[in-house]
Amino acid sequence: MSTIRRLAVGTVAVMFAAGCQTAAGTSNVGASLDPGSGALDLAAVCPATVVVQAAWTPQAEHGALYHLLGQTYTIDGDKKKVTGPLVAQGKDTGVKIEIRAGGPAIGFQNAGAQMYADPSIMLGMVATDDAVGLSAKQPVIGVVAPFDIAPYMIMWDPATNPGFNSIVDIGKTNTKVLYFNGANYMEYLVGSGILKRGQIDGSYDGSPTRFLSEQGKVAQQGFATNEPFIYEKALPQWKKPVKFQLIHDTGYPIYPEAVVVRADKKAEHSACLKKLVPIIQRSQVEYVKNAAATTDLIVKLATEYKGFPYPKEQAAFSVEQQLKLKIVGNGSNSTLGDFDTERVRKVISIVGPIYTGQRKEVKTGLVPQDLFTNEFIDTSIGL
Repeated sequence: MSTIRRLAVGTVAVMFAAGCQTAAGTSNVGASLDPGSGALDLAAVCPATVVVQAAWTPQAEHGALYHLLGQTYTIDGDKKKVTGPLVAQGKDTGVKIEIRAGGPAIGFQNAGAQMYADPSIMLGMVATDDAVGLSAKQPVIGVVAPFDIAPYMIMWDPATNPGFNSIVDIGKTNTKVLYFNGANYMEYLVGSGILKRGQIDGSYDGSPTRFLSEQGKVAQQGFATNEPFIYEKALPQWKKPVKFQLIHDTGYPIYPEAVVVRADKKAEHSACLKKLVPIIQRSQVEYVKNAAATTDLIVKLATEYKGFPYPKEQAAFSVEQQLKLKIVGNGSNSTLGDFDTERVRKVISIVGPIYTGQRKEVKTGLVPQDLFTNEFIDTSIGL
């Protein structure tokens, strides 16, 4: 997610699905659905196939999108994409949806950049801090945020470090903090004085090897929806809990992997987005309340794409954490999926100088309205 990826999924989860290989293409035919009408009829306003570029391989964090697929779909394991009728509230909306895997499937390219390389892509998944980095030459506009807060975290072993209750506590020591080099939030943690430059180590590759060899004496980046399950339940060399704090709680309020359109195509897709965005909002609500069927599909896709195996237990844990930690939630109001202007303004103020210091171009005079719009949001939809 964002510039940080969860390679640990492939490192650890493989123990659940070793040797599980399937054909490159699979089709599934479910019961025929009644056609949608009114707000659930997209045929006249949307492309015949709504193409979505995911930020990573199939996972429960993308449930809002995969939930739009019903029981009828075709999986292309070689091209790592799935296509089927776009379903809303049990109705066929009259168009198809195609969801393409990201991450290794597209050479670790940012989904926003991929949208400019392939104009057939209508929607992508781009975090707010990455959108700032794209703003000068490949601008994207967020239209709905399925996640209210990011699951990014720093974790530690509570037995080895009983005095740690927060990332601030880690920064008061010289404990090494492992992370993927290039993570914007790490520059924020150092620049704000929460962590020290000398204690961060950008050599993390997603493997648990270093954490295990150091016997938990290092802290490590991760995802609150992922690693706590792996380390406590799936990693035989550890099999005990870890503690963590969300990066969000340190004052880094991005919207992770918001659903975006290209800025130059927003007007073109406006009529479609007016109907489609509320469908995505409702899809997220439906998914976290009843995830089983869609989670089965996500696990199946992960297997058929032959990338990072993704066991059902891990996906179920993710959904539980999404709700428990309010990663999926209404934020400061009663609406799921909308953006808060001041939060986006704060992200610009944090990340803009970081990019400038790295000699990366940011749009001159960038303001929150360059990065998101709430005009398509249905304010009545929430958890």
